[in-house]
Amino acid sequence: MSPCEPLPATKASHSDVSRVLSDDFGVTSNAFLPEQQPLSRLPDQYYAPWETIVSSLSSHIQQQTLRQEVNRLPVLSTDRLASEAEWRRAYVVLGFLTHAYVWGGDVASEILPPPITVPLLSVSRHLSLPPVATYAAVNLWNFSSVSPTSDLADLDSLTALHTFTGTQDESWFYMVSVAMEARGGPIIPVMLSALSALQHHDLPAATEAINEITSCIHKLGILLDRMDERCDPEVFYHQIRPFLAGSKNMAGAGLPNGVFYDEGQDGKGEWRQYRGGSNGQSSLIQLFDLVLGVEHVAQGNASPDSYSREKKMESFHREVRGYMPEPHRRLLEFVEGRYPGGLRKGVEDLLVTPSTEGNDGERRELREAFTTATKALAEFRNKHLQIVTRYIVIPSRKENKAKGSNLATASSRLAGDDDKKLTGTGGTALLPFLKQSRDETFRAGDFSR
Repeated sequence: MSPCEPLPATKASHSDVSRVLSDDFGVTSNAFLPEQQPLSRLPDQYYAPWETIVSSLSSHIQQQTLRQEVNRLPVLSTDRLASEAEWRRAYVVLGFLTHAYVWGGDVASEILPPPITVPLLSVSRHLSLPPVATYAAVNLWNFSSVSPTSDLADLDSLTALHTFTGTQDESWFYMVSVAMEARGGPIIPVMLSALSALQHHDLPAATEAINEITSCIHKLGILLDRMDERCDPEVFYHQIRPFLAGSKNMAGAGLPNGVFYDEGQDGKGEWRQYRGGSNGQSSLIQLFDLVLGVEHVAQGNASPDSYSREKKMESFHREVRGYMPEPHRRLLEFVEGRYPGGLRKGVEDLLVTPSTEGNDGERRELREAFTTATKALAEFRNKHLQIVTRYIVIPSRKENKAKGSNLATASSRLAGDDDKKLTGTGGTALLPFLKQSRDETFRAGDFSR
């Protein structure tokens, strides 16, 4: 069974769907997380210089010795990375070192030195990811659990391998996302089966699968609601969030041209601008959108005034696929190409075609199930908005009482004091963008327009 063959329509075929997902798109029983826990250290002692620094990252940042230590590093080759797990580990380590170097001083560093740049560019090329700390680096490949057999959806069993601050708050912030990814694992084959069932006009099977999708979204919301348990908003905003910022739309923080990636050979290098890591780079959330047929047009520009022109521009949701692991991007492209318009298009087509005898009830149940699912996803986005309000909007209005002032925090407001001018770590106009994404999700379930 290849990605070009029709996916089966019945629940009994979920094992076949799962096999395709694993073989062709890198999807595991833990969704977009790896099947096995990520490496906590590169086994080759050649890479010990990287591991030594990253193991004491928060101390180096607090003592402001990080840049000094990185500048002393040798430029290590990636030729001795022997497995995909090792390439991912290298990407995590170098991603954390990159953001710590750029944001870990009194002023932002506009230059990334060769000991990071050279191996990071090589690793990024291998993994087809940008040379920056993406969602994959800080979440998907940056966790451990109390046991190799632990359920990764058990949030209390998880901890981050690396943080910038050394705080429980930062680890918890990342692990909420990891647990959500794992909780979504079982629903991915169900989502694809729902699409196939509707394509084959098996309405009862499609309705049952959509109800399962709704249930999963509710479970993700329950995990998101746990953010407050161990992550303090003030700690997040003033200590953690600054290190997640990228180099795009960061002129106000001292990076008007982005960051120069110095390759160390007679000035060889390039100015680059990248978005910072954000949950917008989660393949799971984008898959929900594609399956349900949610259409996003928000470009995510730092200027909210640009929204009137956004339908002519690449949407933020499509742009950030380039920040996802390549196999996961292919899954999104496959679903988008195979099932254009997702479940919404299928349900809409059924509603405008004459009904056959005896299927009016099935059509009504299908429509109700679909509308409920879109409302559940929109409410999930509402929860995210509420967290943004508690963790970003409210702290941004308060004075930072912590010693020193971090540049990325200052860049949260690029153009005044209006909350509409707050930017996310991904470089988006935060509140307008999130509200528009939520509203677009609600609209997907509205067949009156």
